[in-house]
Amino acid sequence: MLEYILSGFAAVFTWQNLLISIFSCFMGNLVGVLPGLGPTAAVSLLFPFTLKLQPLSTILCLGAIYYGAMYGGAITSVLLNIPGEVASVPTAMDGYPRAKEGKAGSTLLMCACSSFFGGMISLFILAFFAPVLARFALSFGSFEYFGLMVFSLCCACGLSGKSVARGLAAALIGVGISMVGIDSSTSAFRLTFNQVKLYNGIDIIPIVVGIFGITEVLQGILDNTKSVAGNGVKFKRSLPTKRETKLGFGAACRGTLFGSMLGILPGLTPSSCTFIAYSLNKKLSVEKEKIGKGAVEGICCAEAANNSSAMSGFIPLLALGIPTGPVLAIVMSALIITGVVPGPLMFSSNISLTGQIIAAFFIGNCILLIMNVPLIKIWVKIAVLPYKWLAPVILFLCMLGTMAVRFQVFDLAMMLVFGILGFVAKKKSFPVAPMVLGAVLGQSIEIYFRQAATIGFEKITSHPISIGAIALGLIMLVIFAVFKGRVDD
Repeated sequence: MLEYILSGFAAVFTWQNLLISIFSCFMGNLVGVLPGLGPTAAVSLLFPFTLKLQPLSTILCLGAIYYGAMYGGAITSVLLNIPGEVASVPTAMDGYPRAKEGKAGSTLLMCACSSFFGGMISLFILAFFAPVLARFALSFGSFEYFGLMVFSLCCACGLSGKSVARGLAAALIGVGISMVGIDSSTSAFRLTFNQVKLYNGIDIIPIVVGIFGITEVLQGILDNTKSVAGNGVKFKRSLPTKRETKLGFGAACRGTLFGSMLGILPGLTPSSCTFIAYSLNKKLSVEKEKIGKGAVEGICCAEAANNSSAMSGFIPLLALGIPTGPVLAIVMSALIITGVVPGPLMFSSNISLTGQIIAAFFIGNCILLIMNVPLIKIWVKIAVLPYKWLAPVILFLCMLGTMAVRFQVFDLAMMLVFGILGFVAKKKSFPVAPMVLGAVLGQSIEIYFRQAATIGFEKITSHPISIGAIALGLIMLVIFAVFKGRVDD
């Protein structure tokens, strides 16, 4: 495989492909910065323009937009506490508190490096282990997915501060929010209160933008904040300390491992993978008590998991022809239109094209890093701008991102409602992270639960992975409830 990858660099190193890669990375970054749009919207919008390109140029363009958008969401997450994409929510939870301490520069640098590291390791896995891992991913069924979801929700209690009960309640509230609308199986109305606008459910974007963006604006107005970096806080150096580098590298390795393993599973989007990896990292972190409050480990794990899961999604796509999410379904359609059918032949008769694709992704990741690191000094200036200037911009971005999803004024109302709820929750020390996780995973939990119930729960004994995940999650929940104080100490 290595010889095909090396020969692939020659095919990629043309001025046309390099220009496509630079443009696509820039567009991905731009879309990632704007809350609500995300990689799915970006890839969908640019998909028609790739139909006349060669197969390599097509996947180079769409792939660069994809992982470019995944990183772009970290910028506004760190500087403004507005996740540009749902997968950037964990980054905002730890990145924004550091920006308020005057550490936005080092935080963005660690985001860029962790994202690059996660992407490169996943690329290595794609190159040499894709067929084996793709076959393993097919062994996951409804029971395994349901067990994994339950386990991640139990882990979310670790993000709930000192009260496990509040964390569990928040997670269940999030699951309840995800169930608003028409039941896809029975067509029954659930939690709609006879409101037509609620028939289609509540989109996750107004929830995320409201809880993080609007809440922060309200808090800033209440505190009479002078700038994001705080009243009188001076901007600190852009390089992380040795200890931060050490902690960040370990967290990036864990995030890459979790993201790569979860990313190959069909049905798990990078958003879900990042949340699950972030929850698991909480249990393995050196500074557990800082996770969610400005921890280096939280930032590096989230960004590494984010990009590695996005890259790992290409493993089942190329090896088996199975897309793991909507973005890769569009990429698959583009390849088929250009005459390339993803599947086992990509690693036999089409192995030269596969080598070119891997080389293209390698170059794309390098361009993304080179493009973003020099811009850090420009981005961090936002953190010291007067808040009276930033607040209207933040509100505008929140409204723009929310409206861009479904073009409904109702979503703006939901954004404001969740913004107020987030503000009240923050004042009452009620955790919002488990609620967001519950809202993100809620529909998947319901789908896999129903599928497992249809098959018959008595057959769960033949699914040891599911039993182990559920049992471990419940055990951890009991441990958190009984020994939470000692664990935090």
